[in-house]
Amino acid sequence: MGVTVRQYDAVTTRPRALVTSPLRGPGLEKLRGLVDVIYDPWIDQRPLRMYNSAQLAERLAQDGATVLVVEADSVKGPVFDLPLLAIASTRGDPNNVDVAGATAAGIPVLRCPGRNADAVAEMAVALLFAVNRHVVAADRDVRAGEIYRDGTIPYQRFRAWELAGRTAGLVGLGAVGRAVKWRLEGLGLTVRAHDPYNADATHTLAEVVDGADVLSLHAPVTPETTHMIGAGEFAALADGAIFLNTARAQLHDTEALVAALSSGKLSGAGLDHFEGEHLPLDHPLCALANVVLTPHIGGATWDTEARQAQMVADGLELLLAGGRPPYVVNPEVIGAPEVRS
Repeated sequence: MGVTVRQYDAVTTRPRALVTSPLRGPGLEKLRGLVDVIYDPWIDQRPLRMYNSAQLAERLAQDGATVLVVEADSVKGPVFDLPLLAIASTRGDPNNVDVAGATAAGIPVLRCPGRNADAVAEMAVALLFAVNRHVVAADRDVRAGEIYRDGTIPYQRFRAWELAGRTAGLVGLGAVGRAVKWRLEGLGLTVRAHDPYNADATHTLAEVVDGADVLSLHAPVTPETTHMIGAGEFAALADGAIFLNTARAQLHDTEALVAALSSGKLSGAGLDHFEGEHLPLDHPLCALANVVLTPHIGGATWDTEARQAQMVADGLELLLAGGRPPYVVNPEVIGAPEVRS
C-alpha cells in the first residue's frame, strides 16, 4: 500500500492518538492526559480535507499513532494493517468505519451516541418557529425595504397559529426524538411518537400522522424507513400542517412533499438535509416560499464537540485501563456488552 510503518514502542511510551475529529473542552484536556494527542481536525482545514483510507493509514504510520479519533475520514483496509489499540468514531453510527474489518483485526471501535441530540433538537424547534412565524420571509422584506408592499402591511401577510395546544407527531424516539419531545411539550404541544424500538413510543405511524399539526422525523435510514412518509401520510395530516426533517431526506418522498406544499395541504416545511448533501438551484423546493432550507447543520454546535470529546476520553480511559467502555460497536474483541442509548 506504499505506507512505511514507523517503529511503535507501546512498552516504553504512552499511546499516541491522531485526532482528526473536532474536540474541545474538558474532554479534550482529559484525552491529553491519557495519550499524546496529535490534533488536526478536518473542520479546520481550508480547503476541506477528508482522508481516504490509504491517506489515513499513511498519516497514522508517519505519526506513530496507535489510537485514532475520527469523524469523517474513511477508515478501511490499510488502516487495519497498523497496530492500533482503538478507533473512536465521533458519530452515533460509525458508518465511516469498516467495523467488520476492524473486528477482524481485533481493534475496538467506540462510538458517540446522542452526542448531537440536543443540537439537532434545537434545530428542529428553530425550523418550526422559522416556518410557522414566517421568520425568513419577514426578514427578507425588511432587508429589501418592502415592509409595506402590494398594498399590505406585515400583520396581514405574516399571521400564524400559535403552537401551544397543537398536536405534534414524532417519527423516531431515539436520543434526538426524545430531546425534541420534551421541548415541544414545554411549548405546550401534545406529542405522539412512533418508534418500533422504543416502548415509550406507543403510537403507530398511522396514529402519529392522523390529524397532526406538526410532523417531525428523527429515524435512521433503513430499507423499512426509506420514503416512509409519502402522499398518504401527508394527506392524513391536519390541513395547514408543518413538516420537519432534521434527520435524512431519504425518509420522505420529495415529490409528494412538493405536491403537498404546492397544494396548500402543508403550510410549510423545514428541511436540514438533502440527498447527496446538495439541492440544485432549480429544484422545486427552492422555489417555494413556505419552505426553510438549511444545509445539514443541525449538529453544528461547539457543545457537540465538547460532548463527543468527553465520551471519547471516558471510553478510552476505561479501555486503556483494561475496562469495558460502554459504547463499543464490536464488544466481542474485548468481551464487553455494549450499552445501548
